[in-house]
Amino acid sequence: MEATVAERGQITLPKAVRDALGLTKGTKLKVELDGGRIVLRKDVGDAISRLRGRFRLDGFASTDDAMRAIRGHAPGDPYLPPEPPPEPDAGKEPGTP
Repeated sequence: MEATVAERGQITLPKAVRDALGLTKGTKLKVELDGGRIVLRKDVGDAISRLRGRFRLDGFASTDDAMRAIRGHAPGDPYLPPEPPPEPDAGKEPGTP
């Protein structure tokens, strides 16, 4: 694939490239020089920042609590989950009121 540098230094990325990477108008790209090559990288931080605040943490006090519920307790995590409260019938023999 080829792209031509226009008078003001702009290039048009081929449609196949834009489609493959999900690039739309306003998408930010990181531009890097690697020797004699130009490397364009999709700015993932931009996509993440646009999602910030769009999801609720129903039933969780914090993002950390939600992540622990999804992933489990990580090794070395200083957080200790609270002990569950005792069941109301704990300590009673079965069949006693």
